[in-house]
Amino acid sequence: MNNHVTIVGAGLGGLTLARVLHVHGIPVTVYEAEASAGARAQGGMLDIHEHDGQPALRAANLFDEFRGIILEGREATRVLAPDGAVLLDQPDDGTAGRPEVQRGELRRILLDSLPEGTVRWGHKVTGVRALGDGHHEVAFAGGGTVVTSLLVGADGAWSRVRPLVSGAVPRYVGRSFVETYLFDADSRHPAAARAVGGGALMALVPGKGITAHRESGGTLHTYVALTKPQEWFAEIDFSDSAAALARVAREFDGWAPELTSLITDSDTAPVLRPLNALPIGHKWDRVPGVTLLGDAAHLSAPSGDGANLAMFDGAELGKAIAAHPGDPEAALAEYEQALFPRSTAAALEGSHTHEMLFDENAPHSVISFLTA
Repeated sequence: MNNHVTIVGAGLGGLTLARVLHVHGIPVTVYEAEASAGARAQGGMLDIHEHDGQPALRAANLFDEFRGIILEGREATRVLAPDGAVLLDQPDDGTAGRPEVQRGELRRILLDSLPEGTVRWGHKVTGVRALGDGHHEVAFAGGGTVVTSLLVGADGAWSRVRPLVSGAVPRYVGRSFVETYLFDADSRHPAAARAVGGGALMALVPGKGITAHRESGGTLHTYVALTKPQEWFAEIDFSDSAAALARVAREFDGWAPELTSLITDSDTAPVLRPLNALPIGHKWDRVPGVTLLGDAAHLSAPSGDGANLAMFDGAELGKAIAAHPGDPEAALAEYEQALFPRSTAAALEGSHTHEMLFDENAPHSVISFLTA
């Protein structure tokens, strides 16, 4: 008999695990705090990599569905100077080595591949406790509990499951993003649309920058990066959108208007995204009946690989469970033995990549990286 697997978190990693388990006929339930699949926007573009994200989708038997949601041409990349001068313009070469998709669309095909009722929406976990012998009780807001003999924390940076195996907590990395959107940009914001081009834009200087991506429907999705302490952001009233946007934009006084308009002309309220990370090399001793994947296991500063890593974790864990029917401890031990060195190497590389974007040589360091 295969153990019923309980997953906390219906992000890309948790859903990939659920799908791989379903492919192998292993019963699984996913508990998610959000009220429904459409409860909130699911973020922007993801480039799905050949060495982790794409193999995960193959393991989930969803590669053809994935190919159907690729947005052609979005692998194009350009780097601009603060005055708007083009420093690097790399067109999409059509090889689809890192094809771009909308995160929400990728999540949709994963959800559509699972039997109805697999994901239990509106189940916010308030606590988890060990019962002994590898069993755990998961408690939900509003009452209700479930007991499981195989629990997976796929519940992100502030995981409720992580304390079962580790005392580590994420720490602020010293930088935050402010997220904005421009809609129907080609007609409503043509100068910004021309600056961004057909794919990704980076305008970087030491310690700060404006990055944007062209999404479907002419949407420009922007992350404004500022290396500031959290106290600096706390002084900004983000409930006053106009004032908050103006304050952030002042950090880019003198920059080309087609770049600063990505901030000042936002069609949505700005959203503050503080960046946090777990210690590089985060790992734990084997705890019977429970493990982690994705950001719950190895949260790091964004470098373009987080979603891919989470999906790969989910696929590898699902395959390990399927390879050891009736012996979940062997499966979890095998998964973690590979997870720890893999996630450590990814965190080291990702931290280097993230810091390179804003180091003292920006933007020349990233141009060298892209043209190497």
